[in-house]
Amino acid sequence: MPRSTLLTLEWAVIAVASTLLLHTLSEPVTVKDCSGRGETPVVDISPCPSEPCVFPRGITANVSVVFTAPADSSTLTSHIYGYVAGIKVPWSMPNPDGCKDSGLTCPIKGGFKYTYLSTLSAPRDAPQVAIVVEWDLIGSNGEKFFCYIGQGMLSAAVAGSVFTSPPPASILAAIRAIGQGNPGGVLVVVKNYTGDRLNFGLSVERAKAEGIKVDMVIIGEDCALASIDKTAGRRGLCGTVLIHKIAGALAEKGYSLDKISNIVRNVTTKMGTMGLSLTPCSVPGSGPSFHLGTDEMELGLGIHGEAGVKRMKLLSAKEAIKEVLDHLTNPQTETHLLLEKGDSVAVMINNLGGTSVLELNIVAKEVIAYLEAKGVLVDRAYCGTYMTSLEMAGISITVLRLDTTLKDCLDSLTNAPAWKQPLLTPNQKDRRTPDVMKVKTSSAANVMSSAHIENFISLPQETADLVYDIVQNVSEALLAAEQHLNSLDTQAGDGDCGSTLARGARAILDQLGPKEKPSLPVGCPALLAAALANIAENVMGGSSGALYSLFLTAASSPLQTGTEAKDWCVALQTGIQAMMKYGGAEPGQRTMLDPLHAAATNFSAQLTQTNGISAFASAAQAAETAAQNTAQMKAQAGRASYVNSDILNQPDAGAVAVTIWMKAIAAKLL
Repeated sequence: MPRSTLLTLEWAVIAVASTLLLHTLSEPVTVKDCSGRGETPVVDISPCPSEPCVFPRGITANVSVVFTAPADSSTLTSHIYGYVAGIKVPWSMPNPDGCKDSGLTCPIKGGFKYTYLSTLSAPRDAPQVAIVVEWDLIGSNGEKFFCYIGQGMLSAAVAGSVFTSPPPASILAAIRAIGQGNPGGVLVVVKNYTGDRLNFGLSVERAKAEGIKVDMVIIGEDCALASIDKTAGRRGLCGTVLIHKIAGALAEKGYSLDKISNIVRNVTTKMGTMGLSLTPCSVPGSGPSFHLGTDEMELGLGIHGEAGVKRMKLLSAKEAIKEVLDHLTNPQTETHLLLEKGDSVAVMINNLGGTSVLELNIVAKEVIAYLEAKGVLVDRAYCGTYMTSLEMAGISITVLRLDTTLKDCLDSLTNAPAWKQPLLTPNQKDRRTPDVMKVKTSSAANVMSSAHIENFISLPQETADLVYDIVQNVSEALLAAEQHLNSLDTQAGDGDCGSTLARGARAILDQLGPKEKPSLPVGCPALLAAALANIAENVMGGSSGALYSLFLTAASSPLQTGTEAKDWCVALQTGIQAMMKYGGAEPGQRTMLDPLHAAATNFSAQLTQTNGISAFASAAQAAETAAQNTAQMKAQAGRASYVNSDILNQPDAGAVAVTIWMKAIAAKLL
């Protein structure tokens, strides 16, 4: 079963509408004897102005218990337990030794009355569900000297089968566990689906018939429907999670059940959610809930895989988010969310199950940028997995108009493990959400001092034209090989070698300009190498960008004073030395250095026997052979060095890339 399955079960939070309640009373409290002797101790608790005592979390109360000792005892040990849904759980005790700092002096005598003094704390991390508290004072012979029972307040969730509402019996059991004896009452929060409304509604009515104070609110904030006429109404989606947080915070503050219910119903009118998916979901044991083509997206689908309102071709993140939020705020639909310039909002970007963290944060950036471009202030942004639809690759976006009360509720402390901190923290003002900006690369003249440049050797026009053709051919060859290089890199790296080089190639073509008036200095090899180095480091990025920048920067030095074949050979060798010095790799370690080193060695040897063009063609062939041989090498540098050598049976992508650009140069020379 997919990891996210447990998050997709039908559920509803049942929040008790008060702070932590311990059912213990002042003056003396009404308690139930559980010692088996039929004698009830006298218990006083302070502060406790009325029954039952309400202890806000973090508060410690003083407890006094007057009891008659049933037997002699040299020791007394205090134990507190909480019964949560029938399960006995130990409660933290500040001092379990009943003979120390308790007003008692041990040993004690049977038949005599004693007064036991202690404290009872409501921990800050106490859960929100009604509990039964048992307090035992046990003597050295194991006999219980006294015991009393109280009530507390927590929260509950009721789960059914996948995409199925839980049965009424389970729901009623949860309401009883929280509501019986709890004057604050129980608030049941339900997403608007027919099965949920029926089963939870039935349980609520039965609980009311039993005298339990309970109310139910139905959450439907889906903005996908153009009209709610002849439908079951707006569906409950991820906005329900915000309702849980708000209702829980209000309960913590001591709001009444009616007050919380009214606020929550009003909040639903200030909120809207839309979903967008790239894939369907599949209930375990069944097929996909619907079919989507590999080039399609579904707008406005439900969390159970219900079809959406629109099927679209794949869009970029920016375009897709515009479609979602345009629909969510479209005044032509009955279910739209009204947003006006100056509104303060919270947004929740929710992973529907199969969306990566990287994709979620890209979506978050686009959502914030869209809203703020409309003059809407994004005060809180939550991004993560809140309500999934099994393994569905998709997102939902919830927007909530904020006021001071709601903002305070969202910021209230909680230790719920699924609640995540907002991307935008309270009072954070200094932030920007910039659009993608084109990196401006400096010209070669700006990289080198002008006094230096004046002495560089320039090429005749015919040769400069050839260099222009070579630069263009190399760039086009790298672009054509992008997918092939990515495929090779997937085995040993992160699968982006081709894309990285393609980014550099596109930037070179963008800056190359027309052949009649090129923007790159093709007539000066040293300046051209410096300009290409600048593009590599600023556009390509990563280790490849840095390595090529080092290679070209070092290679430019020998070309300042010479452009003969031997000078180009020295430039190649100098570039290789710089890569080895700063990169740490050496020939024979399954990297781009292998074909470069083989080419430089061959080039140097061939120059003693033939002309420069033929020598370079031979060097390019040597590079290709060396690149293919990397398939049999053990990687000792780069990411590939972390991969089991048994699965590295293809040539290194970076080495193959060297072959591609060297052969592209040779093709224009011949």
